[in-house]
Amino acid sequence: MLSPNFLWGASLSAHQTEGAANEDGKSPSVQDTRLRNPQIADFTVAIDHYHRYLEDIKLLGQLHIKALRISLPWTRIIPDGRGATNQLAIQHYHRVFAALNEQGIEPMVTTYHFDLPQILQDQGGWTKRQTVADYEHYVRTLFQEFGSEVHYWLTINEPNVMLLADQKILGFTYTHQERYQAFYNLMIAEKKAFKACHELCPDAKIGPVPNISYVYPGSANPQDVRAAEYFNAVRNWAYLDFSVHGIINPLFQNYLHQTGINLPIQPSDRALMQTALPDFIGMNYYTSVTVEYPQKGKNRTNGVSDQQSEDVYEQGFYKGLTNPYLSKNEFNWTVDPLGLQTTLEVVNDRYHLPIYVTENGLGAYDELTADRQIHDDYRIKYLQEHLSSIQKAVACGVDVRGYLPWSALDLVSVHEGMKKRYGLIYVDRSEQDLKTLARYPKDSFYWYQQVIKRNGVS
Repeated sequence: MLSPNFLWGASLSAHQTEGAANEDGKSPSVQDTRLRNPQIADFTVAIDHYHRYLEDIKLLGQLHIKALRISLPWTRIIPDGRGATNQLAIQHYHRVFAALNEQGIEPMVTTYHFDLPQILQDQGGWTKRQTVADYEHYVRTLFQEFGSEVHYWLTINEPNVMLLADQKILGFTYTHQERYQAFYNLMIAEKKAFKACHELCPDAKIGPVPNISYVYPGSANPQDVRAAEYFNAVRNWAYLDFSVHGIINPLFQNYLHQTGINLPIQPSDRALMQTALPDFIGMNYYTSVTVEYPQKGKNRTNGVSDQQSEDVYEQGFYKGLTNPYLSKNEFNWTVDPLGLQTTLEVVNDRYHLPIYVTENGLGAYDELTADRQIHDDYRIKYLQEHLSSIQKAVACGVDVRGYLPWSALDLVSVHEGMKKRYGLIYVDRSEQDLKTLARYPKDSFYWYQQVIKRNGVS
């Protein structure tokens, strides 16, 4: 049974929804500047949420959600990456929070969602320690400006996916050394956000928000089991061990040493790592991952889609493969509701913190009918099965306190544009044609409305 205070919600990000890319003082982020297939929608207009937020929030009020996860764009708040604050942006987000409050919707705010200011990327981005200082200044600005309006904060969205799928997410590729220097800086930046939030917003809660997908071995062969342990460490536990326990995961450290990376903890960071700790874990989950030990003659598979087993490869450690026991969706992602229950239970056993599922959803080719309906039974099935797994995990003692599926509205997929739709609300636009940008609730919207009313699925 879910708690009567269970936080039912939905999620969005700024760069995938707002548009208004050149308005009110906003500067370009790495998402605005990276090369995209010209046939795929970019973020210039996105779904125009920046101008239509009142309409969108009123519609979400009808859904009766209790929380909306959004992100705030660094490029609006501090357009130069460091220095002066943009008061137009501050005023805009005060209005957004007021609109949410009017609908009885609690904001859960992600401070950073893949959208580093390009001006900072030009100076080395997350490979440079200066970016940590710039991020700390930025989040302190957020806590000072919005601390009375926001009670749930999330730090850095999916740093593990951002680094492991850098070309697809960011538009460039880190070297091996750069990737793990960026890892260290991102994790220290997160620690500084924990510390700043607890100092400036003592009544607020803050947590990390990695994408956690439990890794299965491809067989009972001990080499395959070891391969899964390595990839679990590299993909999952490296990030949460640093966030929650203030340590570098030992198996991850072993992997780094074997691949020629020395990642010493700076003496000035040691106390911060141990004392700046999260209040909860935000966890994004879409699917599990399966790997085997890469035998001689088995090479990397050509990339299929982000976060998929087929893309995983590290010579001497692990090689991804398709799990034959799982079905796939239209975008080649395996569907594994039981994997969500398993992942929640493992995360609970390792960290003993409250968990909010901050992303979970199905990307699909939704069709708008002539009478403006969207019959997405496939999405309802996906959400139903995953919510059932959450409820089973809660019955096993896992402290899951909220569910905020991806996404509240259709938005521009990071690398697949508008064709890959996740929303509970349809947005009438295509890749190149903005059409009316009208909003239409899908069947899943009305289904979720009833789930919230019943406080769970049967």
